[in-house]
Amino acid sequence: MQRQDFPVDHATDHDVIAEDRIADLPDPVRRHLTFAGVVGRPLDRWFEAELRGWFRTAPDRRWAACRCHQRNSAPEVTRTFRMRTTLGRVVPVRAEDTYSAGRGRLRATAFGLFTLTDEQGPELDAGELATFLADALLLAPSMLLSLPVEWSAAGEHAYHVALTDLGRTVTGRVELDGRGAPRVFTTEDRWALRPGGLVRTRWSTPVDGWLLTAGRVRPRRGTAVWHLPGEPFAYAQFDYSHSTLTYGHPPVRSQAALPPTG
Repeated sequence: MQRQDFPVDHATDHDVIAEDRIADLPDPVRRHLTFAGVVGRPLDRWFEAELRGWFRTAPDRRWAACRCHQRNSAPEVTRTFRMRTTLGRVVPVRAEDTYSAGRGRLRATAFGLFTLTDEQGPELDAGELATFLADALLLAPSMLLSLPVEWSAAGEHAYHVALTDLGRTVTGRVELDGRGAPRVFTTEDRWALRPGGLVRTRWSTPVDGWLLTAGRVRPRRGTAVWHLPGEPFAYAQFDYSHSTLTYGHPPVRSQAALPPTG
């Protein structure tokens, strides 16, 4: 199916999103945005998340609790994700994923002093942008309406999506349930850190249920999975039911002048 491109309309960034703003999108995309409740709200320009979850570094390692802070913003695409966990349930580890001005970086330290990894380069640039795309689709899909995004249907319950930032394009596939709720996002534009270096690897974020909290839907639990040769490797899980999500958007333009005060 031919991909359809819908240009950004910055003139309406301060208005609530009307039904006609998404009317020409492919049907699966429109059903997803309707399920997410974007109609009747202004565009999200950023979100912050305080997350709790679990993390492990290899398929044969035990899970360790982690606490994370995340902030994503648009239309200047940025992402900061900081995590605190332990290695072997003993060594304190801090990790940070960032994407800003078209550049990605992954850095982790032990005891806040010793560098465990520090990865930069085109693989991280693409990988962090693909992760931004996944975050937006699952947590704040209206952010994508202010960005150069292409959408195309992939059957009744799935669609393909492509995001371009500063000349770099990443792609993914979203599968939906009958309500229009995402079940899983998958991309081929991430690189796993393996013993021999960075390896391009299929990556997915299956979602285990959805909740309605403070008038917004959010995943109940999300998992990050590398599809390594042999079997998938789930390395991170986040419990959104016990996490804090905060959203920001421009002031909504008033339809009429406010009466004077005083």
